[in-house]
Amino acid sequence: MNDRILVLGGGPNGLACATRLAKAGRAVTLLEARGQLGGLAASEEFHPGFRTAGVHLDSGRLRPAVVEELGLTGHGLAYRHTEAARYAPSPIGPPVVVHPGDENATVAALDAHHRSDGVSYRMWRAFLGRMTPFLQGVLDAAPPDVEARTLPALWELGKTALGLRRLGKRDMSELLRVGPMCVADWLNESFQTDRLKVLLAVPGVAATWTGPWSAGSALQLMLSEVMTHRSVIGGPAAVARALESAARGAGVEIRTDAPVERILFADGAVSGVQLAGGEELAAPVLAATCEPKRALLDLIAKRDLPPLLERRAQAWRTRGTTAVLHLALDGPLVFQGCEDQKVESAVLGTDLDGLEKAFDPVKYGELPEEPCLELRVPSVGDESLAPRGKHVATVHAHFVTHDPKGGWTDTNRGAVGKAILAVLARHAVDLPATVVGSELLTPADLEQRYGLTGGQLNHGEPALDQMLHMRPNPECARYATPLTGLYLCGSGNHPGGGVTGMPGLLGARAILGE
Repeated sequence: MNDRILVLGGGPNGLACATRLAKAGRAVTLLEARGQLGGLAASEEFHPGFRTAGVHLDSGRLRPAVVEELGLTGHGLAYRHTEAARYAPSPIGPPVVVHPGDENATVAALDAHHRSDGVSYRMWRAFLGRMTPFLQGVLDAAPPDVEARTLPALWELGKTALGLRRLGKRDMSELLRVGPMCVADWLNESFQTDRLKVLLAVPGVAATWTGPWSAGSALQLMLSEVMTHRSVIGGPAAVARALESAARGAGVEIRTDAPVERILFADGAVSGVQLAGGEELAAPVLAATCEPKRALLDLIAKRDLPPLLERRAQAWRTRGTTAVLHLALDGPLVFQGCEDQKVESAVLGTDLDGLEKAFDPVKYGELPEEPCLELRVPSVGDESLAPRGKHVATVHAHFVTHDPKGGWTDTNRGAVGKAILAVLARHAVDLPATVVGSELLTPADLEQRYGLTGGQLNHGEPALDQMLHMRPNPECARYATPLTGLYLCGSGNHPGGGVTGMPGLLGARAILGE
């Protein structure tokens, strides 16, 4: 009897899922459509001699459980000793600087802008610190089975409720109050400095269909903060390399350039896959780590898909709003007001209203004139990404529509590139003269290259109604689907997107019955 498990997708979740299954003694074949592994975390050359550290900007969301269970430190993974400071530079004054992991340095820096912001930052971080054990427990566990009536399922629900109650009346009430809020209201309650509020707000709206005044964006920011752990030396690409090494070491059979054309079924159960070109591989269990719409609507014949599951998949929202610009630079990226600093991480935006105005055009299929920019200069920490003395920068432009009026013509592509460089040039010294090469990836490009429906970096919009037991739908939220043998184990499942590896790990546990 063939007991092989097929894993579709060679990104962080696919590699984590395959490795965990192989370490449990299962025979695993991983199929990746592209010529290299890593997905959005892969390092790719975009200009001669210049490589990215991945499309994702950071590796701080990699879950400790993934590192421990897969033994990634034994495959070259190492954490940074200090986190990169996050800058919000200004063309007319000193930057706002937050030092992740160093509260005292952050408070001292904020005091230079507004005395009350330093005190407020301590209180804000203290609240998040009290929320972290409970929220991390929710994010690191499979979603609760809200319909089950078994004692183990009821016990899991009870533990979650007890964890919430243990926060205490005051903190529990504050969590329930803040969760549905917009991030602008939440930050305006505590802080005075506009650029600080933008710097803190962007993780709550990045790669979403929400602006700072959208309900629920405060919860997204809170989850982003508590999910962020320690960054990895080498960034997302280093995570991908360690996961690949772990997968190969565990005995996973890896096939690249192996796009799956169809998931095959027999008597309502998975029987294997058909690759492009006609080759068929038999297997009774399949873990799909691609985006849920692609898995359910593109790879499964309509006759094999239950009508309710089809409707649920069609309703899954995947509106991408992020364009990615990779820059090859002739020298370091130097920002006005911090010429003596090696800036590795920055957010460019003036205030929350400006961030909201940047969000407005995407709702109408228009292109932003003043996009909010979030950027990383990975070559500051990894000199191998560029020739000696030169640098690489990856810029996320929020908010850019997937479907602009008139389509992605050369004119529209040029307009987006010019808008991004115009914002950068107002803050950075010697731009655009130091740019020697670039690559612009619109949401449509991200969809085509990485198989992301709508160009959605998280495989589905993070929103209140697309979380936990609703991600991607109630029938598939706990990784198993109504189709026997088919599991969804990618970023479209709990706990969501980013370089976490957790959907893959939790999906593997579900397959193993753990």
